[in-house]
Amino acid sequence: MSFNPDLVEHAYEIAKEQFHQYGVDTEIAMQVVAQIPISLHCWQGDDVAGFEHSDTALGGGLAVTGNYPGKATDADQLRQDLNQAYALIPGKHRLNLHAIYLETNGKKVDRNNITPTHFSRWIDWAKQNNIGLDFNPSCFSHPLANSGFTLSHQDVHTRQFWIEHCIASRTVAAEMGKQTGSPCVNNIWIPDGFKDTPIDRKTPRDRLTQSLDSIFKIKHDPNHLLDSVESKLFGIGSESCVIGSHEFYLGYAISRKKLYCLDAGHFHPTEVISDKISSVMNYLDQILLHVSRGVRWDSDHVVTLNDELTAIAQEIVRSNYTNRIHIGLDFFDASINRIAAWVIGTRNMIKALLIAHLEPIQQMRQAEINGDFTARLALLEESKTLPFGAVWNYYCQKNNVPTESEWLTEVRNYESEVLSLRG
Repeated sequence: MSFNPDLVEHAYEIAKEQFHQYGVDTEIAMQVVAQIPISLHCWQGDDVAGFEHSDTALGGGLAVTGNYPGKATDADQLRQDLNQAYALIPGKHRLNLHAIYLETNGKKVDRNNITPTHFSRWIDWAKQNNIGLDFNPSCFSHPLANSGFTLSHQDVHTRQFWIEHCIASRTVAAEMGKQTGSPCVNNIWIPDGFKDTPIDRKTPRDRLTQSLDSIFKIKHDPNHLLDSVESKLFGIGSESCVIGSHEFYLGYAISRKKLYCLDAGHFHPTEVISDKISSVMNYLDQILLHVSRGVRWDSDHVVTLNDELTAIAQEIVRSNYTNRIHIGLDFFDASINRIAAWVIGTRNMIKALLIAHLEPIQQMRQAEINGDFTARLALLEESKTLPFGAVWNYYCQKNNVPTESEWLTEVRNYESEVLSLRG
């Protein structure tokens, strides 16, 4: 399918006038959205395998389903795939790396010994492409994580190993932020928890607190590094008790002045993080979002333009949190083309932000202040049928990326010319 550029512009001019009648400036909306970076997650490109080249199976309650051909098997291939994905996404965005994506030239480097040198090629690539980097310790898929416990492990030596890994990860992240000129968000997530009902929940949480305090003793320039901690309700193998729960990490982040990560797939299926954002932002300067899509017990489906994604973006925009919230994606699907998954999820996040910026917010807010809830509801509903699609196509065209499903043709071509040759 090919879109005529003249028709895209003509449709946009009509839509621009319709939005103007509601007091919405489409040009300003596009300008603001263009300044919001989304951090793409590297692990969608290779099913969370990483490049340690060990025999350890994926652990920590994580599971990736599907075997779509052509996945990246080394860092060069992954960077090649990322370049293709970024070329189909409007705006300038970031990359979120896990520690297991290091490059060691075939040498065995355990995780407590990683250094910025092992990520130098990632840093060089990011600088060449003007891409900001974010980072994560990898506290899973390792022999010392097989018990299901890491930073809260009762064995002091195991616990110390993971403390050292997280300290090393912060050093890597700080160097990434320094060299790219953009603060690197280093986010700590651990799988620690009990499959069945524990007798003692307190002691493991005490140990986790002590471990985190040890990790954060070394100070880094906040212009280079921002520390974040991520909670979870439950995971496979930790159904009865997760040590790093929502309440635990929210309290820790507030008391230690760290970022708190709200992951859209880490709560009960009836919970939504859009309703939590304004609450936690009352007590934190900044937060991290991991935008995902939970389906039953799986937390990480490709992001679609559903009600919750739209609500997340609306909460960010309506509350003027754009400069205080870091948006990252977190999903992995090996049943479909992995590059397409990146493109679909990221474009949907940007679409949601654009939709939020195209709302007649001032009119709706004034109606609410006046107690005119009838007008508020009417405006909410009428805004849903305003011609957002015409603005989105024009936004893509302005950013020199394919409109609508045109991007899929490019993915198919890349699949034929590159992915199919990987065997």
